[in-house]
Amino acid sequence: MAQRERLICASSELADGGKGVRFNVEHPHESGAVPAFVIRYRGKIYAYLNRCAHVGVELDWMEGEFFDDSGLYLICSTHGATYAPQSGLCIGGPCRGKSLQCLEIEERDGNIFLKD
Repeated sequence: MAQRERLICASSELADGGKGVRFNVEHPHESGAVPAFVIRYRGKIYAYLNRCAHVGVELDWMEGEFFDDSGLYLICSTHGATYAPQSGLCIGGPCRGKSLQCLEIEERDGNIFLKD
């Protein structure tokens, strides 16, 4: 069975440690669309479900604002859980040791694609 893909955004929309791009995905264990996001960190792209590992609220405090002020960590705007951008691992806060759910993505030809 061939893997499907979906265009998320142009690569140029993601600045390193800057604003992320939100999108929705179908999740096999839930009905309807689930919010997700893609960010760029140290030149690489990463995508996760937009759901804190602590309570399940969305992370961004304003649309696409996932990084802390330093641009080094992802942060939950509700409870302050801090995540490593390259792994999604919670490194500080109420869900320490848990992780964001990673999504498979690919960057090519100046675009970012979600692999289904």
